[in-house]
Amino acid sequence: MTTHLAAAVEGSRPWLNVTIFAIFVLITLVIVFRASRDTRTAADYYAAGRAFSGPQNGIAISGDYLSAASFLGIAGAIALYGYDGFLYSIGFLVAWLVALLLVAELLRNTGKFTLGDVLAFRMRQRPVRAAAATSTLAVSLFYLLAQMAGAGVLVSLLLGVSGDLGQNLVIAVVGALMIVYVLVGGMKGTTWVQIVKAVLLIAAAAAMTVWVLAKYGLNLSSLLQDAVDHGGKTGAKLLEPGFKYGKNDTSKLDFLSLALALVLGTAGLPHVLMRFYTVPTAKEARRSVVWAIGLIGVFYLFTLVLGYGAAALVGPEKIAAAPGKENAAAPLLALELGGPLLLGFVAAVAFATILAVVAGLTITASASFAHDVYANVIKRGRADSKDGEVRVARITAVVIGAVAIVGGILAKNQNVAFLVALAFAVAASANLPTILYTLFWKRFNTTGALFSIYGGLLVTIVLIIFSPAVSGSSSAMIKSADFHWFPLSNPGLVSIPVSFALGWLGTMLSREHDERKYVEMQVRALTGAGAEKAVRH
Repeated sequence: MTTHLAAAVEGSRPWLNVTIFAIFVLITLVIVFRASRDTRTAADYYAAGRAFSGPQNGIAISGDYLSAASFLGIAGAIALYGYDGFLYSIGFLVAWLVALLLVAELLRNTGKFTLGDVLAFRMRQRPVRAAAATSTLAVSLFYLLAQMAGAGVLVSLLLGVSGDLGQNLVIAVVGALMIVYVLVGGMKGTTWVQIVKAVLLIAAAAAMTVWVLAKYGLNLSSLLQDAVDHGGKTGAKLLEPGFKYGKNDTSKLDFLSLALALVLGTAGLPHVLMRFYTVPTAKEARRSVVWAIGLIGVFYLFTLVLGYGAAALVGPEKIAAAPGKENAAAPLLALELGGPLLLGFVAAVAFATILAVVAGLTITASASFAHDVYANVIKRGRADSKDGEVRVARITAVVIGAVAIVGGILAKNQNVAFLVALAFAVAASANLPTILYTLFWKRFNTTGALFSIYGGLLVTIVLIIFSPAVSGSSSAMIKSADFHWFPLSNPGLVSIPVSFALGWLGTMLSREHDERKYVEMQVRALTGAGAEKAVRH
């Protein structure tokens, strides 16, 4: 297809696209309402009554993890930057080995609903729960920005609307639906939505992958060569490392920083950690991660074909000129392959992806505030689990949804995969050091936890604000200003080591030390002894 993008958009069928999306929304709303009939207690609302098996939870985790960044951002990054774009896929996948080997089973044995439960086990409850909730809200909001940005991108291809008003409206609709999912269905409804979405997304990616390869006789080399041939002056660079991150020493350091954030961030993502509590045992938590790794790994192999397929069949120039730029690569490839019907289906799947992920993020953030701050800090553990704590969680979900809508409108033209990478940097800096120290360092204490969480969070956010990602570059959020002094777009290379150092410093400055609680945590983490009793209470 050689027509201009405007013609390509006109080639879609807006009502067909909206109809497909509406069918998905109706089906998932029915699932959510059915699931809500069993949501009676805090355990039902936060952890789906721990009724999901390892494979079911693994599919749901893949649904949570395979966000708009994976489907839209990575495919677009590969289409425009080739090898360097695929590094996102590698980082996201390798990160799961850290989660599997270091945190999944141990967190399931030591926690109840949230990260705050794990930290509070051997430390002073109120300060560490407040810190854990603050960090969870920060990571969730960064991640929500990415999903909302992806939602705004799709409206131009769905309805042929290229103005800001159409994108802003669709972001608001996604936010409203997200709030409904969380308010009505809780974790059980959200989990089933994740499962349905994961199946649809992986199936759609598989079908498009086979379709693209079929055009080249199932020969990947022919596809790669065609991508190079249609890449213009920079086509040959699509197969070489360094196209995006190898131009100078700063860009190389930026890639190292990005890789560090991606690999270490997953084990600190609160909406991923909370999924370990929806299964009945630690063994099932481990099985769910193994299933998630398999599904996610296969999907990221698909993105390699989709990205290069978009470069070959659509062309980097056309993708870069599209509404949302590289985020539009996958929808434009669908339009090229199967016309309006496939575009409508793929766009609906992408919307479903965004809806499911934002619902998971919202319930995690609202649960953390209600369980950690309201129930255990404000009410000192005396809140009623149904009428008090769950009500506060639902109110919090509405507030978070409103903030996410406003933030998504402001960030709608940013690369989705890059925005998610910033969320990973916050998670790797503020959460992961505290989790690892809590699980494995006998000397660690409350002061160390506060230093690593608040310090890591503050350092990361400050470096992001004063980075080229926000101002001073052609792709910055604020293009009209330049107040950046930190040279790297992703702060992980600096913020993660600083957070580990702050955790060590805070620990050494405090005399607090409870070896008995550490030993008890070790026994529970490694054997599960006492964990089920704690969960029921």
